Amino acid sequence: MFQFIAITQTDCRWSFPRRLSPRMITLCISAAVAFVALAMSMQRAIADQNSRPNFVFIMADDLGWADVAFHGGNSPTPNLDRLAREGLELTQHYVAPVCSPTRTGLLTGRCWSRFGVTSPQNNRALPWNTVTMARALNDAGYDTCLTGKWHLGSLPEEGPNHFGFDHSYGSLAGGVTPWLHRYKKGPFTETWHRNEQRLEEPGHVTDLIADEAIAWIKQRGEAPFLLYVPFTAVHLPVKEPAEWLARVPAEIEGDVPRHYSACIMHLDDAVGRIIATLEETGRRENTLLVFTSDNGGSTAENNDLKYPDDNCPNGRLTGNNRPLRGQKGDLYEGGTRVPTIAAWPARIKSGRVDSPTQIIDWMPTFCALAGYRPETDLKWDGTDLTKLLTEHQPLAERPLYTVAPGWRGRSLRLGDWKLIVRSENRGSNEASKIELYNI
Repeated sequence: MFQFIAITQTDCRWSFPRRLSPRMITLCISAAVAFVALAMSMQRAIADQNSRPNFVFIMADDLGWADVAFHGGNSPTPNLDRLAREGLELTQHYVAPVCSPTRTGLLTGRCWSRFGVTSPQNNRALPWNTVTMARALNDAGYDTCLTGKWHLGSLPEEGPNHFGFDHSYGSLAGGVTPWLHRYKKGPFTETWHRNEQRLEEPGHVTDLIADEAIAWIKQRGEAPFLLYVPFTAVHLPVKEPAEWLARVPAEIEGDVPRHYSACIMHLDDAVGRIIATLEETGRRENTLLVFTSDNGGSTAENNDLKYPDDNCPNGRLTGNNRPLRGQKGDLYEGGTRVPTIAAWPARIKSGRVDSPTQIIDWMPTFCALAGYRPETDLKWDGTDLTKLLTEHQPLAERPLYTVAPGWRGRSLRLGDWKLIVRSENRGSNEASKIELYNI
């Protein structure tokens, strides 16, 4: 039989009973068990509150401000609309005017011009030793995956696997034809890959990118993860399957406008499928999901002859940036201000924030939330958005700098003012035109 010693105090004299009654033993054991259970429960609660989130960063390609229904677009986007309602909309989120610079800023937390990246980039964009978002989070114990468009080095040996991503799939180069998955004619035409191996497979590019993301999520264990999903939609050339064309509102007329609308709806559905997978696997609550675009919408010619023939319709795209001025490639708001949502059910309340933010902010934000501490100063230009996201706390005023393709101009936003300085000669520092706007 167990022997218990109890200490009692009577008139400041201590006595030690030799035995406890069975009833007292039962009470003591019950109290001890309850105490341990309470302590473990409190530890779990603290761990849940402070547990590191998963990150899913979804980037559309050339999606305009008003291409989405929650900004007045005429193409139904129910999944993005729901995300905007339940998450936090960043109403003044800025990116570069074109794709590769935005991707450089996202993955480094630094202005793309520091790497000499101002235009679409097929050559390797980053130094080999660059601490990318994927490398940082990988060092912090995260699984990392890119499924979609890389466009920071179009050879397999310069692809995502060499910059911190455990798994890589999609286009090494830029936007591709929707069914053949081919980049522009030239040395990088064959660009579809999985982990450094080029491959050929059937299917629409939007479905393939989403399918890979979904499969990768389902394969995850207990480690937190970073999933970067840069879709090629709605980049030209667009050609949608009949099932999506049939869903386009009747008031949208014309071949290319209907394919473009179907492409937006198809993208929205793919985003919804990824979110549904997070919910089905029990990961949605503690996943910070960000949706944005790499630049503003485009009205370029869809069936561009630079691409291999994929039987795409002729006509101009109908990217909609209204009421913002300009489009893809411009320093005006329509080229650099894009629809952006952050959703994290465990920590972020729904709403809207108007503080100006920029693509370079996500690297320091994700690293802070993941508990990553760099060994050296990575000289981030971006700002940690944690308090903006979780407390809706406005950011301190700061300058936001942007460079146009080919160094043909620069812009600087500070407070309500935006300065645009243009150069007629490519790469020249000599100003040919100066514009100042109160936006």
